[in-house]
Amino acid sequence: MAKTLINKGENKFVKYGLIAISALFLILMLIIPLISIISEALAKGVNAYVKAISEGYTMKAMNLTFVTTIIATVVNTIFGICIAWTLTKFKFKGKNLLGALVDLPFAISPVIAGLIFVLTFGRGSLFEDILKQTDIKIVFATPGIILATLFVTFPFVAREIIPLMNAQGTDEEEAAAMMGASGFQIFRKITLPNIKWGLIYGVILCTARAMGEFGAVSVVSGHIRGKTNTLPLHIEILYNEYQFSAAFGVASILVIIAIIILILRNIVEWKSKKEG
Repeated sequence: MAKTLINKGENKFVKYGLIAISALFLILMLIIPLISIISEALAKGVNAYVKAISEGYTMKAMNLTFVTTIIATVVNTIFGICIAWTLTKFKFKGKNLLGALVDLPFAISPVIAGLIFVLTFGRGSLFEDILKQTDIKIVFATPGIILATLFVTFPFVAREIIPLMNAQGTDEEEAAAMMGASGFQIFRKITLPNIKWGLIYGVILCTARAMGEFGAVSVVSGHIRGKTNTLPLHIEILYNEYQFSAAFGVASILVIIAIIILILRNIVEWKSKKEG
């Protein structure tokens, strides 16, 4: 009995100690920085804040960020479904290698990823003559930013739905195929309902990563104001020019978007657990 009481006391001490450490860490790393961003953004008043977020270069950076994010998310969603289907529904040589390549962006620094695209499509690359002849510009232009964002975000959707497809197995699909269902019907009526919450979760993570990408985009963009600057790059330029209030004002846009994405993620998790 005494041992049990001691263990219960120890468990409570460990429990509340870990809660306190976690809460303190979150306050120091998340809450205080968020409060600092908002307070600095509004330091010169609401009018200055509105002017900073509605300024021409800010709007162009926001537009480029949204366009890049939408393209990256749509393409990676399609790619994620295709690669997940391939890895979970078929057996072939090189399957493990293909699965490992999906995780490559997690192992490579985003800066290195951007450098890869510069060496592949930039001056002195193998494709330089072809790009010049066709008048296509990739590096230091929008296509390069989209390619870099695609690269760093393509594992997110795939890695969320591959475990779900593995757990689902192939029995239901095989039974439907034997009954004459087409591949699209099998996917729409059997596979998709089983993976929909994982798919939505992966799309949310991909969107969040694409909007906040800095390293790879910084290398391939050339930092051309009004043309190749996304919101993170525009914030860096404003900060380096000592326009702190404007920089934090623009940063608050990403903070607001991050909060919205966090809320959506929690809703998806709740729905997934409820149905599960």
